Amino acid sequence: MLVEVGPHWDVVRAPFDVGESALRLLGAATGAAIADYGLMYWLIPAGSSQCWRRLPSNVNALGADGTTVTYVGVPPAAHTTGPRLHWRIPVGPDRYLTDPYRLREALIRAIAAQPAMEATAR
Repeated sequence: MLVEVGPHWDVVRAPFDVGESALRLLGAATGAAIADYGLMYWLIPAGSSQCWRRLPSNVNALGADGTTVTYVGVPPAAHTTGPRLHWRIPVGPDRYLTDPYRLREALIRAIAAQPAMEATAR
């Protein structure tokens, strides 16, 4: 189902490989995360995207900015495997929003580690 970003939460979108690294760095501090083919989305508090500075590697914060409306696909609760739209980290009563500052730090560290990860994969 497509849900409008902004009224209840904003999202941070990252490429899946960067997102997986960020998930490892966040550990239990992560909130719910959605995966859809090559992308991962975290739910962050509404309005948080307004203060988000752009990161490299196609990492973006999306929210209601008053000029555009953004939608994100939200899977049913039971969809927990992919590659199609699914919960990478399921939403739950104790797991919903991710702290945007902790997420940003994890994504910065994940992006910085990418060249090292690519070199060891060769």
